[in-house]
Amino acid sequence: MSYPLPAGARAWQEKLRRFVDEELIPWEVEAEMNGGELPPEVRDRHRRRARELGLYGMDMPKALGGSELTLLEQVIVSEQIGRVTNALGWCFNSPNRWMAEACTPYQIETWVKPNIEGRRHECYAITEAGAGSDVDAIEATARRDGDTYILDGEKWHVTGANLADHFIFQAKLADGPHAGSHALFFVDMDTPGITLVRSPAYSHNYAAHHPIYRFEGVRVPVANRIGEEGDGLAFTYDWFRYERLMIAARCCGAASRLIDEATAFVRDRKAFGKPLAEHQAIQFMLADSLTELWAARLMTYRTAEAMDAGEDVKVLHAQCSMAKLYASEMANRVADRAVQIFGGRGYMRENVAERFFRELRVDRIWEGTSEIQRMIIANGLYKRGQAPLVE
Repeated sequence: MSYPLPAGARAWQEKLRRFVDEELIPWEVEAEMNGGELPPEVRDRHRRRARELGLYGMDMPKALGGSELTLLEQVIVSEQIGRVTNALGWCFNSPNRWMAEACTPYQIETWVKPNIEGRRHECYAITEAGAGSDVDAIEATARRDGDTYILDGEKWHVTGANLADHFIFQAKLADGPHAGSHALFFVDMDTPGITLVRSPAYSHNYAAHHPIYRFEGVRVPVANRIGEEGDGLAFTYDWFRYERLMIAARCCGAASRLIDEATAFVRDRKAFGKPLAEHQAIQFMLADSLTELWAARLMTYRTAEAMDAGEDVKVLHAQCSMAKLYASEMANRVADRAVQIFGGRGYMRENVAERFFRELRVDRIWEGTSEIQRMIIANGLYKRGQAPLVE
């Protein structure tokens, strides 16, 4: 039987499936062969259609102009978005819900609402050359100077910075009663002292790049600080839980697409006098892939429901890690099998399996590596025992 999704979630599933199939998937190869870029008119149509569907601000309250979807509904949306390569599904803005509570009225009017409306675009400046999954190892600093802060540091992998007009910059406080703790700041890109170091090439072809930026003596008003001094890491953990769950959902979508494409191929392709679909080796690969997808999907949906129900956030932190760990590892295995099933075709960039084989690899790295997720899960087990996490 199918998962007992609420009617609202099922409606979003159908809307997004049509959007992905009709609007996005037909442009994958075009994007792949052009560095992730699409003709401006196509890109604008995708954004306009995403707005009409209600995807902008899907995690934000309706009072701020968002769609205020449940986490389960957002998982359903992200799963469908995950079915398309080249990040073509990244055609809408969706700030995280924690901002609605953490940000001041000034910040909401200046940055948050314009993001929801698509008039402004954010990017996160957190990771550094020596600080990735270990966020507390960042060396960027924020030093209080009267009614301003002075920010210094170099940030790596600033996803989408080439399409953004402001950063959310994470730093450690250099002085004061909260020295050594974390703080987040809104920083407009045209603020003096910000330098684009370089924009490295990556395995995937996305329109959203991941540049390196240097911040030297960047001065911002105290009004740009998000929340209180020392709140930064808690906000980042909230963002991590959300992003890890959405990565799990996108990985489920990618695996589903790969299984569909591989199944269609093996029904038509013949080898040794019969369709590939009748060869046991192929059947085993598809059976394993489908079984693992079902397990990952159940885990992801159930975690979203638990978050919607407001269950223990410490338990949810570990469960989001479980969902990301299993779904991302699962999707990589499915992509590897799909390349094998397609054979030589699976090594061609025009083939969906080749693109996903490259693109899905990063899901085992960003927002915390698989190894970090395992550490979080084990720590939850040691502190709370097995029952709260899996029963």
